[in-house]
Amino acid sequence: MRVGNTSIYSHFNNMRNPLVLAKLLYKSVVLVKYPTRLDEVIELADSISTDDVMGEFMDEIRKDPTGARSLEQRPRVRIVRDELRALPQGTLGREYIDFMDGNGLNPEDLPTRPAENPADFTRAHLFETHDIWHVVTGFKTDLAGELGLQAFYLAQLPARLSPLLLAVGMANTLIYGFADKDVRMDAIAHGWRLGKQSRQLFGQDWTQMWAAPLSQVRAHLGITAAAPATQLAAA
Repeated sequence: MRVGNTSIYSHFNNMRNPLVLAKLLYKSVVLVKYPTRLDEVIELADSISTDDVMGEFMDEIRKDPTGARSLEQRPRVRIVRDELRALPQGTLGREYIDFMDGNGLNPEDLPTRPAENPADFTRAHLFETHDIWHVVTGFKTDLAGELGLQAFYLAQLPARLSPLLLAVGMANTLIYGFADKDVRMDAIAHGWRLGKQSRQLFGQDWTQMWAAPLSQVRAHLGITAAAPATQLAAA
């Protein structure tokens, strides 16, 4: 970790920059009404991923053996859709591609970033594994599921984007979706508990696990509790 709170102070000083703050507020307001806008989430993530924030993030990742190894080896996710569709039902790879197809999602919509150093790999890995985390944790892609997964991120990592997206989700709940408050709060509570009890998902070499049964992958990672019934994405 950095000496004292230098990285924290630097981060918040950057957040107080009028231009940075204006951009964050604008993106946040847009997301309150359209909380699943992927392009806005990506821009928001890039806006707050300062060098200090990434340094603090990697310090935490290195505490876990898998995370530390991943920063050295930098495993990338290899997705060949036809190969994944050919895998037996119930395997991680097949469940992943069925999840993507069933939700009308394209893996290529997520940015492919370079990974020439640990910080770049960290950014790239978070983007390219997001939907895999959905499948492994069981959260769907609606707003409740996204909020549950963000709570999972926050429980496992110093993910500065997660509390911002959770705040945006709560604002959306207040203004547009108050009738869904119970399912959203259930998802958030479950995501937090699940993230705390599970092994660190960051840094896992998912490509090497494509052919393994999803149930086996979940057991290996300590994900023993299903997502709330209204949020279950894959059995």
